[in-house]
Amino acid sequence: MTSSNDARTAAAPYQSTGSLEGRTILMSGGSRGIGLAIALRAAKDGANIVLLAKTGQPHTRLAGTVHTAAADIEAAGGQALPIVGDVRSDEDVANAVAAAVERFGGIDIVLNNASAIDLSTTDDIDMKRYDLMQDINVRGTFLLSKLALPALRQSANG
Repeated sequence: MTSSNDARTAAAPYQSTGSLEGRTILMSGGSRGIGLAIALRAAKDGANIVLLAKTGQPHTRLAGTVHTAAADIEAAGGQALPIVGDVRSDEDVANAVAAAVERFGGIDIVLNNASAIDLSTTDDIDMKRYDLMQDINVRGTFLLSKLALPALRQSANG
């Protein structure tokens, strides 16, 4: 089990250097919005970004795919590895962790960015939508963190 002491220990090298140069970030989501903005900023600092997102094909109402995000990241100066997958899938998450380690030699940072939201009132929310939010926001976050933990612990940068 990890503790806040683990987080402080892992954060120490970044606090002293303030640089993401050469660090590898595994992010769920990130093909648009806040996640993409974070990825682009990290790319400008020289980070490697592994994006795990469902958006392999363009969405009719939302801009961007995991592939266009990867191109933007590389244009900003980082290296990118786009992975089409679902944070709710044990297999997809395990494959993303393995691909990150294979391509970049490890994982230094995990960003749990994928999310689902429904702003309906408690009386009105559909339980299928509620289950989706729990699967992505809670289980998906836990799963990505859990499966990436061995690589995070082995990171030379953390």
